[in-house]
Amino acid sequence: MKQINNHVILVNEKDEWIGTCEKLEAHKSGQLHRAFSIFIFNQKGEMLLHKRALNKYHSGGLWTNACCSHPMPGESTLQAAHRRLKEELGFDCPLQNLFTLRYKSSVGNDLIENEYDHIYKGIYDGSIHANEEEVMDYEFVALDELKNRINSAPHEFTEWFKLAIPKITN
Repeated sequence: MKQINNHVILVNEKDEWIGTCEKLEAHKSGQLHRAFSIFIFNQKGEMLLHKRALNKYHSGGLWTNACCSHPMPGESTLQAAHRRLKEELGFDCPLQNLFTLRYKSSVGNDLIENEYDHIYKGIYDGSIHANEEEVMDYEFVALDELKNRINSAPHEFTEWFKLAIPKITN
């Protein structure tokens, strides 16, 4: 039997649970599933970016928001967001649910992100202990600099990040 933590929650267009699917299969077949993305800022208003580890099954080596993943079956998106912050970056902080983003994008390796993405925001100024299996680099970046970087080199950023950032920074 497959482990349940390798499964995503399949949803309909109203973000209602309709089943589960193995994570890689959901991305190969482009099935709509629930996800979350966390945007962390420091007190200066700079955004925490991380560069995805090269061994990730998609979008390796690309810059993106602080943390993103999928809740496990039976887990709320907020519970999953706190769990993954600790697993990927070694910290946790209060999170505010901002909005949801429904998108579908090719992410390379014949994989499709078809997600109902719950977007969270947090403020954090403490220590970061990045998990090198998930994160190859990280930095806080001023929003003006970030916009310039995205405009000059959009290929260096994940697809979902480029879709969410205009809504985050406005």
